[in-house]
Amino acid sequence: METNRKLKLWELNRADVETFKKQEKFPIVVVLDDIRSFNNVGSFFRTADAFNIKKIFLCGITPCPPHREINKTAIGATETIDWEQFDSIDRLIENLKSERYKILSIEQAEKTTHLQKMEVSKGNKTAFVFGNEVNGVKQEVIDKSDEVIEIPQFGTKHSLNVSVCSGVVLWEAIRLNLRL
Repeated sequence: METNRKLKLWELNRADVETFKKQEKFPIVVVLDDIRSFNNVGSFFRTADAFNIKKIFLCGITPCPPHREINKTAIGATETIDWEQFDSIDRLIENLKSERYKILSIEQAEKTTHLQKMEVSKGNKTAFVFGNEVNGVKQEVIDKSDEVIEIPQFGTKHSLNVSVCSGVVLWEAIRLNLRL
């Protein structure tokens, strides 16, 4: 029987922090609005690092690094991913639109695009908005979004954990950028 040896961390040939910070990023930003959990915020940073995301915006009550609870799940990714804090998501959305970002809110709404039908074109600027763990993305933000993306689900629960949701959405966006 043929074996399939697990690779050691040093065999993965990952970029060091300095090289990663200099490399070209996918033109994707993540907007976190009123995320309460420090652990969720840390998970977003780690996922953004894994998928070479350009930047994370932390809005409203979303906690900011440095904080030991964020670092617990980020495992150093707060040092590799650029981030900025905004008190007002409204002002941030206006700024992103003026920079020609397509605003995609991740939510369940009357008119959504299922994730597998999402169109993210290679090289086009995309901002994904993730909302509060209980209340989701605010209606005012949905109203300003270019599109609302929904992850199809088939169980009894009506939502995924927001940081799990980010992994699913961001992988699909990267897959589309790479045309895998």
